[in-house]
Amino acid sequence: MAELSRFGVSIDERLLQRFDKLIAGKGYGNRSEAIRDLIRGALVEDQWAKGDAETVGTVTLVYDHHTRDLSDKLTEQQHTHHDAIISTLHVHLDAHHCLEVVVVKGKAQEVKRLADELIGTKGVKHGKLVTSTTGAELL
Repeated sequence: MAELSRFGVSIDERLLQRFDKLIAGKGYGNRSEAIRDLIRGALVEDQWAKGDAETVGTVTLVYDHHTRDLSDKLTEQQHTHHDAIISTLHVHLDAHHCLEVVVVKGKAQEVKRLADELIGTKGVKHGKLVTSTTGAELL
């Protein structure tokens, strides 16, 4: 296990009370783990902002599969970017709507571009890129 460092933080009592309430609601056992998660989150955001780091994420799409040629367009885009797409999950939500989750990996700027292409495809009702990290740089 890595060596741990302890440090002190000066914080307004009311802000600390709100933080304690927040982390208790999320199930954290202590402040240390909550603060570690906040730091990791900031590091992942920084990794994505730099654009050239190896990253992972998911692109979630909701669309009406009756929209003309939409399924074919999405499939074609995914085949074009097969090197960046790790996996896809396709779910039939009802008689008309589908949810597709595309797991992507690559340089942050390339993953973002791919996500924008998929989300911007005519007929996609809603789309979202959720960014994460390969974990290689985090402790």
